[in-house]
Amino acid sequence: MSDGPGEEARRVGTGYGFLAYGIWGLFPLYFAALAPAGAFEILGHRILWTLALCLLILLARRDLAWMREVVARPRLAAGIGVAGLLIAGNWTTYVLAVLTGRTYEAALGYFLNPIVTVALGVLVLRERLRPLQWAAVAVGAVASVWLAVAGGVVPWIPLVLAFSFGLYGLTKKRLGASLTALRSLTAETTALAPVAVGVLLVLGAHGATTFTAEGPVHTVLLVLSGVVTAGPLLLFAAAARRVPLVTIGLIQFVTPVLQLLVGVLLLGEHVSGRLWVGFGIVWVALVLLSVDSLTAARAARAARRASPALP
Repeated sequence: MSDGPGEEARRVGTGYGFLAYGIWGLFPLYFAALAPAGAFEILGHRILWTLALCLLILLARRDLAWMREVVARPRLAAGIGVAGLLIAGNWTTYVLAVLTGRTYEAALGYFLNPIVTVALGVLVLRERLRPLQWAAVAVGAVASVWLAVAGGVVPWIPLVLAFSFGLYGLTKKRLGASLTALRSLTAETTALAPVAVGVLLVLGAHGATTFTAEGPVHTVLLVLSGVVTAGPLLLFAAAARRVPLVTIGLIQFVTPVLQLLVGVLLLGEHVSGRLWVGFGIVWVALVLLSVDSLTAARAARAARRASPALP
């Protein structure tokens, strides 16, 4: 017997999800290949080439009329600007971590992100947590304290990555479903384009750009930052439409696992013993979150089966 359309959609969506998170997990290899470009130069190119790609797709679809609605709604435009700044800060910190040999700290940030997202839901949205979620947040807090105390410094890269992406998600949630993934990325990069141009002009004035100074391969790699940025985001959007949120929540751990493996095995980074302990504490929190998500999903399915069919 062949699978029904729903099962087929879930299988395709799961594939898209693994592909998106897998690409994100391999990002350190791409950004390492962009050396000697610095984090701010990469940010500038990433914004501008992503915007160019998005505009080309929208032009091909003849889908630009929505931009007038954004301009006519100041609160929406302001929210998009805030989201753009948060994701730009996230991108810059991530690239800086890779270029300075601290990919493992970036991985830790993305392991912490689900815990931070849950905590923001409580603090900002006044959401109620189930017992396992509370336990996960508490264990995540212990991990942050351990990393700061054991290392003697605040682990700023993991915290900035976790909180910037968590706040980015919160901002997007507040904006609602106003824009599709492609439109949202276009709007955010449009808001950031003046910043990107300014950054590249300042770097150029100081002779600190590498766009045409490191050969054609380097130039092509910088231009491809648009595809590298937009591609997995669109794959993720396609996955989110087809599979349950709990599935997406579990697949997302592919990214930091791959980042950690790439950093340690391929980029030759050394992870200290105290950081491994920190990873272990965070993984305990993630196991608690995963168990809670699976339990809640099963309970929801059981409730739907038990409810009487509507006439």
